[in-house]
Amino acid sequence: MIEDDELRNIFKLESAEHIQRLEDDFLRLEKDPGNSAILEEAFREAHSLKGAARMLGLTGIEAISHRIEDILGYSRKGSVPLSSEVIDRLCKGLDALRDLVKEVVTGEQSGVIVSHLLEQLKISTEIRDRSSIAHENNSNREMTKHETKETSLTDQQSLVTESDRSIRNMEEKGPVLGVFRIDTIRVETQKLDKLMSHTGELNVTKLRIEQRLEDIKNVIVLWEDISKKLPKSGIENNSKMEMFDAWLNTLKNAFHEDSSRLGRITSELEDITNQIRLLPISTIFNLFQRMVRDLSKDKGKEVQLVIVGGETGADKRIIEEMKDPLMHMLRNAVDHGIETPDDRETKNKPRTGTITLKAHQTPVNLIIEVSDDGQGLDEEAIKRAALKRKTINESELDAMSPSQIQSLIFVSGVSTSTFVSDISGRGVGLDVVRANVERLKGTIHIESLPERGCTIRIHLPLTLATSRVMIVAVNNLKYALPVENIQTTCLIDFKNIFTIEGRKTIIIDKLPVPVADLSDLLEVKGVNAVCKGYVSVSKRIPCIIISTVDGTLGLFVDELLDEQAVVLKNYSSIVKRARNISGATILGTGDVCMVLNPYDLIRSVKKKGTPILQEKHDEATETRQSILVAEDSITVRTQMKRILEGAGYEVTVAVDGVDAYNKLGARSFDALISDIMMPNMTGLALTEKIRQNKKYGDLPVILVTSLSSDEDKQRGLEAGANAYITKPSFDQKVLLETLRRLI
Repeated sequence: MIEDDELRNIFKLESAEHIQRLEDDFLRLEKDPGNSAILEEAFREAHSLKGAARMLGLTGIEAISHRIEDILGYSRKGSVPLSSEVIDRLCKGLDALRDLVKEVVTGEQSGVIVSHLLEQLKISTEIRDRSSIAHENNSNREMTKHETKETSLTDQQSLVTESDRSIRNMEEKGPVLGVFRIDTIRVETQKLDKLMSHTGELNVTKLRIEQRLEDIKNVIVLWEDISKKLPKSGIENNSKMEMFDAWLNTLKNAFHEDSSRLGRITSELEDITNQIRLLPISTIFNLFQRMVRDLSKDKGKEVQLVIVGGETGADKRIIEEMKDPLMHMLRNAVDHGIETPDDRETKNKPRTGTITLKAHQTPVNLIIEVSDDGQGLDEEAIKRAALKRKTINESELDAMSPSQIQSLIFVSGVSTSTFVSDISGRGVGLDVVRANVERLKGTIHIESLPERGCTIRIHLPLTLATSRVMIVAVNNLKYALPVENIQTTCLIDFKNIFTIEGRKTIIIDKLPVPVADLSDLLEVKGVNAVCKGYVSVSKRIPCIIISTVDGTLGLFVDELLDEQAVVLKNYSSIVKRARNISGATILGTGDVCMVLNPYDLIRSVKKKGTPILQEKHDEATETRQSILVAEDSITVRTQMKRILEGAGYEVTVAVDGVDAYNKLGARSFDALISDIMMPNMTGLALTEKIRQNKKYGDLPVILVTSLSSDEDKQRGLEAGANAYITKPSFDQKVLLETLRRLI
């Protein structure tokens, strides 16, 4: 581990940049191996990383970087073609470098055996021997003999880059006279976050000062009114009143000037700070080229990832928070969206599928799109999955539009896949994506056409430091709603409110929109309690139409007050999340205002239409679900039993496939969890036998095994298993989530 704190942080950042650039270059070279400019760039990156590691005495990182540099050096001379095989080995070298960097930065053991990896990277010798390039044989053999020794001075000189030569030439000519400037500096992100937070607070302070200015103006108006009514009693009193009047106006003008100046400075500071926090979204987009490449090869598919708008700037936190959602969407696109080459050919499509990752900005939003030209979403399969999960009933499904049905894939557990694997989340739906987007105050829209493909479009705010909100009043209390979720505001005549299936409804843009009293949802008394009949029939009621991926809802409020930029205060670690509330803010008036969560508000309205109390009673009184576990290892069997019983299941164990099949005949079970490699009857044979018996046709079967190859998973699918979980990556949360989805 690097002992010096400063050097450790510097090397962490520097090495990450070198490794990421190398990976980008390798993937580009795989598509365009003859591009000498990219090859030169990769060679320089490897050389720089080797030099940095050598300076800090990091021999393992230095040796691997040196070997990668050698391979690229041979390729520059034409003796090593950069085939897919070579790129694979180079990428494995980068994976090892990442692990070794983490080891020297954190002290955690990486498990990388440098000598073994160096042997794997001896591809240069193998290929040069096969190439039979006579004029390089001697020099190559000489380099092979000394490749584990320190590079000689002559070798070092041959590896000097153009920038090295220019610097050396400058040194030979003598010192360069001129101005020394540092164009860029590194700043810890925590410091930048604090700066952004204080900038937001300064913006709120500006609003409060503007409010004080309004107070002064009100005082002046009041004083003018009072002074007119006061008796004129002498020159001296009149003089004092005139002086007081002049002083108030001077104070007002000075306050106005200071407020305007503070406003300009705050606005400029906010713009500059926002620009500092902006990073090109290619920072995360480029991470996925390798993932899509490797995943498509594993699935036997041909997929190309096209990146558009990588130069688009995005807030640092948005980039951090969107990495996992984007990864999940891309994995789903490869696994479920893009067809196999043969299937695509039969559909008159190119054998290679295309996934496009796109970003662009509007004046108010950052928009990220993930689209593919695959088979699209199967709406009927989504309906069946939603009904099976009991997230919605048939009458509600019949009333939904195609886009609303497609949006059901964002509900936990709703998936069109009948087979769960470790590729696309093991059955965990896109609710993970939605949760992250909601946390970033964004929205999701989905468009899908059969056999044409699917597009998921995410709208995110440009900055997270401040938010624009609409301030409303309910029962003399102020609440805020995020502007990005507000579709429109309007005044509704009471006579235009009608009932559909027991819910109050209005018409907006020729479409029915359910409505509710915000006071009812927040459990406070409101003046305009429309749905409770407190409002006059002749009155027009303020209504805010909010929209999320879950639907659209009209909220009746007592009053619409203002639109403001605020700094959202999140919950502290000791306060639990409150229903319908995202956080709090302090308004310019100094009042504390709750910021409402539009997603929760819409869900709350939906829940009010279901017998929640009855469902809780049923859950409490129903018997536990029963699971049959077939496993020949007593250690694994015992651990599995503990995990399942701890989760509330009734568990029966079987020592092999024959025992399990006999116990299935003795009583009914809600699911079977089985190993594959067992005596007497394997898990695959057990699954096939179960599927041949109509009595067990709907029994969910989960295979948990150490066999992790694609061929093994395919055999499990063909045998009739519903899920396949590998023991090397076994996680009890995954097992329980899979059970929850299948039962």
